[in-house]
Amino acid sequence: MLIVGAGPVGAVCALAMRQHGIDAHVLEAQPADARADTRTLALSYGSRLILDRLGVWDTLEDVTPIARIHISQRGALGMARLSAAAIKVPALGYVLPYATLTAALKRALHDAEIAVDYAVEVAHIESDAACAALRTAAGDTLAAPMVIVADGGRSGHGKSAPAAPDPKISRDYDQVAVVCEVQTELPHANQAFERFTPEGPAALLPKGDRYALVWTASTADAQRIAAFPDAEFLAALYRHFGGRQGRFLSASPRKTFPLKLACAGSEANARVVRIGNAAQTLHPVAGQGFNIGLRDAWELASLCGDTPVGALGSPAMLAAYARGRRVDVLGGVGFTDFLVRVFSNDIALLRHARGLGLLALEAFPPLKGFVARRMIFGARG
Repeated sequence: MLIVGAGPVGAVCALAMRQHGIDAHVLEAQPADARADTRTLALSYGSRLILDRLGVWDTLEDVTPIARIHISQRGALGMARLSAAAIKVPALGYVLPYATLTAALKRALHDAEIAVDYAVEVAHIESDAACAALRTAAGDTLAAPMVIVADGGRSGHGKSAPAAPDPKISRDYDQVAVVCEVQTELPHANQAFERFTPEGPAALLPKGDRYALVWTASTADAQRIAAFPDAEFLAALYRHFGGRQGRFLSASPRKTFPLKLACAGSEANARVVRIGNAAQTLHPVAGQGFNIGLRDAWELASLCGDTPVGALGSPAMLAAYARGRRVDVLGGVGFTDFLVRVFSNDIALLRHARGLGLLALEAFPPLKGFVARRMIFGARG
C-alpha cells in the first residue's frame, strides 16, 4: 500500500497494516528533521486502546489523563459533569503534545522497518481497474493496489498536491481558535472544562501542571484577543471563562487557527481513499476530529487484513469501508456541528433549552454514560 502522509493518522494506518501482514510505503512531504509541531492533542480513551494495540502507548511521555469533564454555559443555569469512574474506564481522555506522539510513532515505524520517504511531495494520483499510481514532484512514479491519503488535509493547498474532492458537508463558522497554555490559581486535579459562550466554546484541558486553552472567538475578535499583552489577556480570559479555577496567573504565547467544517464523506473509489483530516475536518469542540481520524486508520487496516490480497483496493472493498465508517464519521460531524450551532448564540429560548438539557444530562446517569461512551468510542459507543 502507498500512504501519503507520515503524521499520526498515516503512521497508525501503516503500523496497523503491518500487524495484518500488509506492507506499506509511506511518503511524507515534510523533511525528517522538520521543526516539531507545537500543538496539543486530546486523545480519547478509545484512541489510547488503538495505540496500546500497536505497542506505542507505553512509550509515550508527558501524558496527562482527564478524569472528569465539567460542562457549563456562561450566564445561564445548567451544568453537567462526566466522570471516568462512573463509566468504569481509566480516563475519559488524555492530553499530550503533538510532537510527543509523532516522535513515538516515528520510532515505531523505524522499529517495524516500514519504509518512509521524507521530503517527497505527491504531484498527482491516478488509477485504473488494476492499480493506483502516484507521481511525485521529482517525477518518480509508484504504483500499488491502493493509495491512502492521510496528509492532514494538505491536499489541494499546494501547486503540486493531489486535488481533494469537494466536501459534501461544509460550513464556515466564522470562528478562530486562540490556543496557548495557562497557569491557574487552583490545581486542575485532572479535570477538564468545556464552557459554552455566545461567542463560541472555551476549553481548558489539563496538561502537566497547567492547562491547554482553546478559546473560540469570532474571526473579527480572535486576532485582537491573541495580541493582548499577558496581563490584559489573562484578565479578559477570567471575564470570559469565570473563576472556577481561580485567577489565571500566566499564559504562553498565543496562536490562532481558523475553524471550519469540511467533510468529503467516507466514500472512496478508483483505488484511492482519504482518511483523517484529509477526509473530514471538524470543529475542535468535544475533541472528536483527531480521534475519528485514528479510527479511520485502524478500521481501514483491519478491513484490509480481512480482505483477500487480490481484492485489496477493489470497489467492493472500498464500498465496505465507506459503509463501515459512515455512522461514526457522520455522527461525529453532526454532534460537533450541533454543539457549535446550538450553543454559539444568545437566543433566550435556546439558552433556557440548553440549560434544561445540561440539567437532564447531570440528573440521569444512563444519559451521561450514553454521551460519554460516544465521545470516547465514536457514534457506535
